Amino acid sequence: MRHERAAVVTVSDRSAHGGRADSAGPVAVAALREAGWGCEDARIVPDGEDSVADALRAAIEGGARLVVTTGGTGVGPRDRTPEGTRRVVEREVPGIAEELRRLGTTEKPAGMLSRGVAGVTGRVLIVNLPGAPRAVESGMPVILSVAAHVVSQLDGGDHR
Repeated sequence: MRHERAAVVTVSDRSAHGGRADSAGPVAVAALREAGWGCEDARIVPDGEDSVADALRAAIEGGARLVVTTGGTGVGPRDRTPEGTRRVVEREVPGIAEELRRLGTTEKPAGMLSRGVAGVTGRVLIVNLPGAPRAVESGMPVILSVAAHVVSQLDGGDHR
């Protein structure tokens, strides 16, 4: 695989305000680096539609071809990651989010409560993961199994 750039955005009020260490973002960053993606440490933003959309746009402007978010996908009042993501993606790729939910539900029934989305914009794949480190650990292989192919397709590559 070419050495493409990736970015991780952790969405958490508590982590953004210093009340809790980010435990999910580093899991995603480590998986991306191990798979050969160039990836800086996770950017931490507070919950909210605007903060998510702004962070995604910044990651794209920074050259990321894959952006993974952690957190803010549940049903709580401040969980607005999917809404912020939908403001940025041009086309959703529901199969990725469906597989992440399916896998999460096999591990824990609450996995079906994730409202995370996946989609593409321009030449970038964006995928939402829940904020639990275990969900990120199990979800990253799903994302990595298709990310390079998606990026190739976005560049006009042939189906393989």
